[in-house]
Amino acid sequence: MIEAKDHRSILRSDVKKLGNILGEILVHHGGTSLLEKVEAIREKTKHLRNDYHEDTYKKLKEEISTLKPPVRQQVIRAFSTYFHLVNIAEQNHRIRRQRHYQLQEEGVIQPFSLESAVASIKEHNYSDELIQKVLNNLSIELIITAHPTEATKRTVLEIQKRISTILQEFDNPLLTNKEKRNLDESLFNEVTALWQTNELRHRKPTVLDEVKNGLYYFDHTLFDVLPDIHQELEVQLEEYFPNHTWKVPNFLHFGSWIGGDRDGNPNVTPEITWETLKLQRQLVIKKYEKAIVDLMKRFSQSSSRVEISERLIQSVEKEEQMYIEKDEAWPIEAEVYRRKFAVMLKRLREVGKSEIGYQKAEQLLDDLMLVKECAEQHQPAHHKLKTIRKLIRQVQLFGFHLATLDIRNHSGEHEAAIAEILKVVGITEEYAALSEEEKMALLEKVLSEPRPLLLLEEDYSKETQEILKAFKMIKQAHSEFGHRSIEVYLVSMTQSSSDLLEVLVLAKEAGIYRLHADGKVESHLHVAPLLETIDDLIAGPSIMKRLFEMDVYRNHLNERGNHQEIMLGYSDGSKDGGTLTANWKLFKAQQEIHNMAKEFNIRLKFFHGRGGSLGRGGGPLNRSILSQPVETLGDGVKITEQGEVLSSRYLLEDIGYRNLEQAASALLEASARVTKSPERGHFREKAWEEAMEEISKHALTKYQSLVFGDKDFLTYFKQATPLRELGALNIGSRPMSRKGSERFEDLRAIPWVFAWTQSRQMIPAWYAAGTGLESFASISAENLRLLQVMYKKWPFFESTINNLQMALMKADLQTAKEYINLVEDKTIAERIFGNISDEYKRTEDILLQITGNEKLLAHTPNIQESVHRRNPYVDPLNFLQVDLISKMRASEEPSEELLTEVLLTISGVAAGLVNTG
Repeated sequence: MIEAKDHRSILRSDVKKLGNILGEILVHHGGTSLLEKVEAIREKTKHLRNDYHEDTYKKLKEEISTLKPPVRQQVIRAFSTYFHLVNIAEQNHRIRRQRHYQLQEEGVIQPFSLESAVASIKEHNYSDELIQKVLNNLSIELIITAHPTEATKRTVLEIQKRISTILQEFDNPLLTNKEKRNLDESLFNEVTALWQTNELRHRKPTVLDEVKNGLYYFDHTLFDVLPDIHQELEVQLEEYFPNHTWKVPNFLHFGSWIGGDRDGNPNVTPEITWETLKLQRQLVIKKYEKAIVDLMKRFSQSSSRVEISERLIQSVEKEEQMYIEKDEAWPIEAEVYRRKFAVMLKRLREVGKSEIGYQKAEQLLDDLMLVKECAEQHQPAHHKLKTIRKLIRQVQLFGFHLATLDIRNHSGEHEAAIAEILKVVGITEEYAALSEEEKMALLEKVLSEPRPLLLLEEDYSKETQEILKAFKMIKQAHSEFGHRSIEVYLVSMTQSSSDLLEVLVLAKEAGIYRLHADGKVESHLHVAPLLETIDDLIAGPSIMKRLFEMDVYRNHLNERGNHQEIMLGYSDGSKDGGTLTANWKLFKAQQEIHNMAKEFNIRLKFFHGRGGSLGRGGGPLNRSILSQPVETLGDGVKITEQGEVLSSRYLLEDIGYRNLEQAASALLEASARVTKSPERGHFREKAWEEAMEEISKHALTKYQSLVFGDKDFLTYFKQATPLRELGALNIGSRPMSRKGSERFEDLRAIPWVFAWTQSRQMIPAWYAAGTGLESFASISAENLRLLQVMYKKWPFFESTINNLQMALMKADLQTAKEYINLVEDKTIAERIFGNISDEYKRTEDILLQITGNEKLLAHTPNIQESVHRRNPYVDPLNFLQVDLISKMRASEEPSEELLTEVLLTISGVAAGLVNTG
């Protein structure tokens, strides 16, 4: 097996190759002086990191401040382009390492592969019945969102994908010299195209632009990767348990918020959501058409050679009469499969257009199953028809809707609509002023009556009519695209039980929820709370318990299979109380709600609203899953895949496969453990939880003393980060703050985290954790030993500590110190930055004590090396960013060129720091 150091030398060789090409391009476009300028700046920042000298620092500052257009923009773009190339090389190296494992002899298994999970299950001697039970309950839903601090344009992504493909081809040991020369030339041309392409968007994307960006990943990666994961699990189960016939259900699904997330985005209208559903259907129909054309080429069997079932022959003869014209039929009568596929193609192309088309995906599925069952009769039993089986799995996974679209809106919007409706119909003048108990009693009464509330729509304000239109659109979507098209309605900022009942009342008015005169209930929509702030997480169990105790809500749940979804917000909780406290409160909320729901025999699915960045709960999927209370995993997990991680995880098929395989393997193993021993489900000691409670309390006090207790903090944040400038970076359709206000409470968590990341302070990802951990550890040596045991044995704590290490590695206070020059009041700047610096040192010290390492991330040398490799190239962008922002803010009317240069540094830093954007 190739040693890790040899692996890293291969990666370094790729990075060097790409760097040399970039250097040649810089010389071509800017002469040797441009390359020398870039190298001079990089060398100085590198020297400052290795051995700080005031003289070197002054020379670097002078070098940067004296740069003039157009050279300045070329220098910025040189460092940014380098990061794009490094990112490609590192992703390609992940693929190389994955294939290396697959080439090993028997017994060498890649960690967190599906084979490793099945091998572990085999080793633990689980019964066949228990394994099948685990499979039946296995569920992972990943929801793509349009929170794009990923600033990369589609065109740039396409170039990056082509560069990656070329790098992979270089690994072919059978390449001839001619082929190598051709690849070298192709690689040079693609890197040149990357340099010559404008990486900034010329306008903010519309919601439908974001929808199309999301669909790109379904088209190029997910449509094929999802069935491949299921197939691989089948293969491994058959390999390790050959005497049992396994049924692997469709456990891995992708959904979307893009086009359905109305919270704070006035651009997401019911019309836009409808258009989103149409675009999704168009894409999936196109994919099925292509697959059936491929099957038509493959299934050339003649009835003169094989026996075709009478059932299939009769269906073809009947459908040719019903659905297609004579000239559209397959001309060779004996090729029955091709005749059937010709009819299927015609019906597919008419979906949503005429009655000839399939009315639902199940009809297409029935036709495919009929073909498969017939074809298997003349196929050896141990040789499976993989191509048609894959398409069957795709239809089961994607239907005619492609991805389930979640609808989300703010609780305040629903309350305002309900208040107006109840006032117009004469039930109560001031619904919003009622106590929670009064609201609950009134809503329960409304839901217990079959008759509707609404008068004519013109009696309501525009805002209320928009809310009502959204619910009517959901009803229409169920009819047009099927019930799987929209399954969940999420209520942002859920603070009380009435917030969910209000949505149920609105669903009732649209006919999505119905109480018939005979008492029968219909309910076609899950209503899910989103618990975001620290206070809401603490209140979560009582909010849900109150609902579970109500007959009217239980009747709704009964129609939904006694299944309740609960979303947990990582971003706002972290912004509200700091990352360590937020993560602990999230963990506790899951425990408490799970235990309470168990008493009511209600199945819970927790929906983890994680960001891609560390400050918003980011990290690898498998680690995210394992860090949850394991007893909550039995009913599956749902996790957001934020806009900023989509390209790094799903641009390349091999990388997409590996990410999903890791998640599936982690959940499979964890679910098997807890299914076998539910009484040992928590796998943690009470002392650990008590320690976390104490640590969290101290961390929260520290965090809030700065963020809310220091009257100058908001001034510091706005001035010592590029927050103001972020608004001009055309990366999303949604406003940066709710209601367009300047208040901290209304600022979205995404710009909050992104701005801190740019300035390399990154406080959302680590601040106050050191105080919390040290306060507990300093009490006694026993306490420190307890933390060390927790790190080794508790996945939640291990994940928390490792994410803190990553955050500290990517933060850089030496570079961050530059940003305090942007703060007008130097006393404020030095005081708050001093506070942050002290806490950084405190956090680093305690993390090293807990892990027993001499350096941060010693357990992951690949990541450690990646950070060290990038820093000398990120630093110049930070220095340039500070210089440009100071020039921009000093100017009454800054030039378009200056703004462009600032935005280029923002884009470059984001590319350089990867999972912290």
